[in-house]
Amino acid sequence: MIDITLLRENPDKFKKATKDKGFDDGVIERLLEVDEKRRKLIAEVEALRAKRNTLTKDDIEEGKKLKVELKEREDEQVQVEEDYKELLLKVPNPPLDMVPKGENEGDNVEVRKWGTPRKFDFDPKDHLQLGKELGILDFETGAKVSGSQFYFWYGDGARLELALVSYAFDLLEKEGFRPVITPDLAKSRYYLGTGYMPRGDEAQTYEIKNEDLGLIATAEVTLAGKHADEVIPESGLPIKYIGYSHCFRQEAGAYGKYSKGLYRVHQFTKAEMFIYCKPDESDKMHQHILEMEEKIYQGLELPYRVIEMCTGDLGAMAARKFDIEAWMPTRGEYGEVTSTSNCTDYQSRNLNVKYRTKDGKNEYLHMLNGTAIATSRTPLAILENYQNEEGSITIPKVLQKWMGKEKIEVVR
Repeated sequence: MIDITLLRENPDKFKKATKDKGFDDGVIERLLEVDEKRRKLIAEVEALRAKRNTLTKDDIEEGKKLKVELKEREDEQVQVEEDYKELLLKVPNPPLDMVPKGENEGDNVEVRKWGTPRKFDFDPKDHLQLGKELGILDFETGAKVSGSQFYFWYGDGARLELALVSYAFDLLEKEGFRPVITPDLAKSRYYLGTGYMPRGDEAQTYEIKNEDLGLIATAEVTLAGKHADEVIPESGLPIKYIGYSHCFRQEAGAYGKYSKGLYRVHQFTKAEMFIYCKPDESDKMHQHILEMEEKIYQGLELPYRVIEMCTGDLGAMAARKFDIEAWMPTRGEYGEVTSTSNCTDYQSRNLNVKYRTKDGKNEYLHMLNGTAIATSRTPLAILENYQNEEGSITIPKVLQKWMGKEKIEVVR
């Protein structure tokens, strides 16, 4: 959530930021009205309580009147507090000044490209056909057992997923990221606090019936929740994690011509980077995560481009965001494989995560996240880019030590 004090001081800035992100800027005026009412009620309730404490045994009638009035004000305060919190959560994190202006993904900016897309001297197959012919990828059984957009990996397909996670963990641990395997479930406070809503137009979270639990959409949720309600010494920052989890996403209404197969699924495995840092270091840490993502995909020798999201494509939480899009041959274009966001202090306010400065002050720290490997889209890119004419897949060199072979071939 945003800092209400800053909003009171400069509402026009937040109106503009909210509008630039494509959200309802009218929420700012509604929030300010409720905030004023809330503060007035707090003062009134405190005054009534103070007055009640001064009454004596002889003030029986006055005490009865005061009790009724206080109950009315307290009930009103509860409702206003709920309205205040709901409106506060509807105000998005303002974009940082350097973020390009734009309305939607068509206005995103290409930062750079790496590698040259392969030119095939045969007709390349898509990953679904390759996976089926090799006997490693099975959406039919996934649909039978779990429903559409679920799948089974077999044999070298399963080994490929594990190899990718091992590769990312090995690389990032050497860069100071602490490996973590997190739960796949989180309480509502944590998935709501990180911005994953169970209902509405951008619903992602599967909720567990009769439990205050939801299946996480990313380890960002559990890694952000790890230090909730803590105060971390400045000397302990930055904290860098590489987290492993399964990820579950409803992906309702998010289909398009390139959403088939592994590109958009309900469950996948992901290695996720997460950093807690001081506010004055968050831009540097954001670039660090992006550098790690590029290092991973350069190691895999997959051609990619880096895209910076414009204001209208940032979402609620991110103040700045980059995607890496890998070349996907049968699409004839690039497709998103990683994303990294600087959420500044937006999530830390939601989850009450602070750091203690050297002079003893407690301040909200900054939180950043970034995909290392998503084991749905990355295998998609590997299968299509590394395919051979006879149907085998050459395994990227950096993965061969985990796979124990150089090629994925049809098992006869």
